[in-house]
Amino acid sequence: MQSPERLVVVLGTGGTIAGTAADAGDNVGYTAAQIGIAQLVAAIPPLAGVPIECEQVAQLDSKDMDHATWQHLAQRAAYHLGRENVCGVVVTHGTDTMEETAYFLQRVLAPAKPLVLTGAMRPATSLQADGPQNLLDAVAVAREPGARGVTVVFAGTVHGASDARKVHPYRLDAFSSGDAGPIAYAEEGRLRRLRDWPQSDPLGLDAIAGDPATWPRVEIVMSHAGASGAVVDALVASGVKGLVVAGTGNGKVHRELQAALDRAQASGVRVERATRCATGAIVALSDADAPAESAALSPAQARIALLLELLAARS
Repeated sequence: MQSPERLVVVLGTGGTIAGTAADAGDNVGYTAAQIGIAQLVAAIPPLAGVPIECEQVAQLDSKDMDHATWQHLAQRAAYHLGRENVCGVVVTHGTDTMEETAYFLQRVLAPAKPLVLTGAMRPATSLQADGPQNLLDAVAVAREPGARGVTVVFAGTVHGASDARKVHPYRLDAFSSGDAGPIAYAEEGRLRRLRDWPQSDPLGLDAIAGDPATWPRVEIVMSHAGASGAVVDALVASGVKGLVVAGTGNGKVHRELQAALDRAQASGVRVERATRCATGAIVALSDADAPAESAALSPAQARIALLLELLAARS
């Protein structure tokens, strides 16, 4: 049973929300991951009366996110979510790979408590920094009774981990839930919920045990006009274990690239198909036409799904 204290743990990993620029008017020429999470939280007056613990898990630009950080973050999140007096965990994260981390954490942990990712499109030094409001909204979701699963909270919108996509490189409302639509809206500290919280069976931390440096290599290739199989052949020669092809339209693949993928499969490499379209899922022509898991995932998420499958097969 949760304590009435309803403690929220905020895990910092860096990103734009912790970034700084020499000029307060510069929203793009900043350096990410410069300010510690405790300092970020302390700078938000409405959080002063909220029971919060801060932990710096990493300090990096999320374009450089790696498997070792994912593993460590999942372990720390699981630890804090398992504490009886913790009602939820917030993770501050760069936006470049936020949707990947969210999907990874949902697949591995699928927590019964809320695990909320948030960040910013403008650095902390900006004249109109968006990080403080995003973090305030994320804490509200983490404290929401009945909330569960991994979500991305951004620009007042709550997205499910499997649905969240970064769809704009500059605007403050950079994330979308696509066809699925958002789970809720954060409005002045309250949530207006539209649909159910994310829920799935967790793989568990044992699924990602071991040295991340030894995890199977899974890469993404894209089909496009004039595509060849050279990249696929080179990846296979270098020891890749899995490939996700981002197909055009309904997951279609250029004939030369497909021939190389067929060769890769014949050599034992796992191949999965996704679409490079921003929204929607691959519509299967038959039961065997499109893998159910990757059909509705972005190529980056399909890569994670395949990585986790290969890890499970190895154990």
